[in-house]
Amino acid sequence: MTTGSITQTTPRHDIADASLAAEGRKRIEWAERNMPVLAQIRERFIESQPFTGVRISACMHVTTETANLMRTLKAGGAEIALCASNPLSTQDDVAAALVHEYGISVFARNAVDRDGYYSHINAALDIEPHQVFDDGCDLVNTLHTTRTELIPGITGGCEETTTGVIRLSQMAKDGALKFPMIAVNDTDTKHMFDNRYGTGQSTLDAVFRSTNFLLAGRILVVAGFGYCGKGVAERAKGMGADVIVTEIDPTKALDAMMQGFRVMPMLEAAALGDVFITVTGNRDVLREEHFSVMKDGAIMANSGHFDIEIDVAWLEQKATKKNLKIRHQTDEYVMADGRRLLLLAEGRLVNLGAAEGHPAAVMDMSFSDQALTAQWLVSEAKNLAAGLHNVPSYIDKEVAKLKLKSMGGEIDVLTPAQDMYLNSWEHGS
Repeated sequence: MTTGSITQTTPRHDIADASLAAEGRKRIEWAERNMPVLAQIRERFIESQPFTGVRISACMHVTTETANLMRTLKAGGAEIALCASNPLSTQDDVAAALVHEYGISVFARNAVDRDGYYSHINAALDIEPHQVFDDGCDLVNTLHTTRTELIPGITGGCEETTTGVIRLSQMAKDGALKFPMIAVNDTDTKHMFDNRYGTGQSTLDAVFRSTNFLLAGRILVVAGFGYCGKGVAERAKGMGADVIVTEIDPTKALDAMMQGFRVMPMLEAAALGDVFITVTGNRDVLREEHFSVMKDGAIMANSGHFDIEIDVAWLEQKATKKNLKIRHQTDEYVMADGRRLLLLAEGRLVNLGAAEGHPAAVMDMSFSDQALTAQWLVSEAKNLAAGLHNVPSYIDKEVAKLKLKSMGGEIDVLTPAQDMYLNSWEHGS
């Protein structure tokens, strides 16, 4: 592990450049301005110290927003080790600041290779955690495959993203999940806002930063119409794009049609699209048969968690020429017939690989859910069976209430008669 100018008070770490710490702190404090709910929770934790004696290993995107979650947990007494959940999502200045400005153990470098990625996960697990935070289930998977000796000491954990919840659901179904995990991703204040508004804005931000592409009047194809796909489609439509949706679920496809989007199989859409965004959580969504009919100059980006949605291996093998990084995070693959296909962020999570990820204002809700759920787990994990569980609804409502207030909104309160009516079966029409 890199030590740099390590002192006795500097936590264990492996980061790219300690000299970036001051700049990282500025960016973390800037994000904090748009995370008022998490700031309020941090103040509560300072008073109550709910994590005294609790060790937490976290595998998450190392961004300014994550940094503020880590600060909040540490303020509540936790010992933390953080590693990255995606090789391209690490912001090296943030990693440096967490280590050298805030005293938090971090193992993350931007663009680390696969071996380095898993060595960082193992380094984060070396603290022998009581709780785990995951974003994609790689840390939990590692615990259940190569670090099983740590499982008896783990009381529970939180999963942040859709892909991770899918993987955990299968583990639970197979009886393989050995401790309780909470599906933070499935709270309303996470998937309705983070997935929809966060993914929608940050994905298009990444496309624009990478290509300077004018979206108005062009055809954008969205693969998948879950909350993330809805967000991308809605934002693209609002900027003047002609949006096509591809789906495998008839209900979601119908929803897309009734919102005014064209719906068709990907093979048909592939010949029409100017920009393609995959947000399915599945593999090979864009593959050989689609590449073969795409327009010259077609842009492809993945906003799903793992880099398997676009068949990058086929492009690597079949392109007659590659022009790597012809623009920011843009690689050009030249086909045998001369067509040029543009791939953003190496097919990895584009909004973090080519931009800064979700705006802090939406991550304020997601990470407040995480913080309050972790606090709840301290006392309640012993009452939960191994498997996948939902966040208690009162936590979700508390976060929504605090966020609404921070934005200047207010809601009505039921009158006693209204409350009685809603909670009684005796009143007729």
